[in-house]
Formats: sequence, C-alpha cells, structure tokens
Amino acid sequence: MAQSPPQAAPAAARNVDDWLLNAPDDAARFKLLQDQHRGFSASMHEVGLRFGSLYDALGDKNYELAAYQWAKIRDAIVTGYARRPKRQPNADSILVKKIYEPVLADIRSGDPSRAWSGFGQARAACTSCHEAEKLGFMNKQPLFRRTERPKE
Repeated sequence: MAQSPPQAAPAAARNVDDWLLNAPDDAARFKLLQDQHRGFSASMHEVGLRFGSLYDALGDKNYELAAYQWAKIRDAIVTGYARRPKRQPNADSILVKKIYEPVLADIRSGDPSRAWSGFGQARAACTSCHEAEKLGFMNKQPLFRRTERPKE
C-alpha cells in the first residue's frame, strides 16, 4: 500500500524550527532547499578557504593534508557547477580536467619544490578561470596576495 506524501502540519501543531517541513508541499520544500544551497559563489567561498589551507599545509610539509584539500577543492567546484552549469566549461577546461591530476601528483610526491610548483599551477588556473568568467576582480584580494609562492 502506497503512503501519501507528507503534508504540512496544521498551523497549531507546527514547530517554528521546522522551516522545511512547514512548507506547504514538496515543490515549496525543493525551492527552499535550492535557495539554501545557493549558486556557485557558495562553492567558491569553500574553495577559497580550502585554498588557503592547502597553501598552509604545503608550508607545513603536510602533503597528506594538502592532497586532501586539493581533492575537496575539486569536489566543491564540481558540486558548484551542478548548481550553475554555465560555470562548467571553464572550470573543466582550465582546472578540473586539465591540471587537477598533475597537481595532485605533484603534491603527493612529497618533494617540496614539485609540490610548490603544482600549487603555482593551481593558483594560475584559478586566476585564469576568474578572468575567463569575467570575474578578474576576484584575483585582487588578500587570498591571492597571501598565497604567492614563498621564496625558497
């Protein structure tokens, strides 16, 4: 026997914290979820945080953490363009399909010079993608000043 879909609780029985369950129907719930996940900018915020952590991990010679952050950067970009497909062509051609694997190999090598070289490629890909998306102003922020390759 099939169950009927859940309906919103009567106003008197609603818990004010049930923001999703209080929506009148599934279409309204899906709209609320879509709005909560936002667009590509939310993914880029995560990428920026992880990029800084990647830089710090390399400085600490913690290559496992650096590889982990690099993988999560890729994941954030891919899930981001699932929400904003118009960002996919540049993200894929400049970063995801072009340099992700080579940079990961550089990081995993454990060789400081090679790992930093890979990071430099990643950083250049990020700034190139911003330019390609006509968001070059993103490259003029503290994150990119802070993550210039350190002098050896």
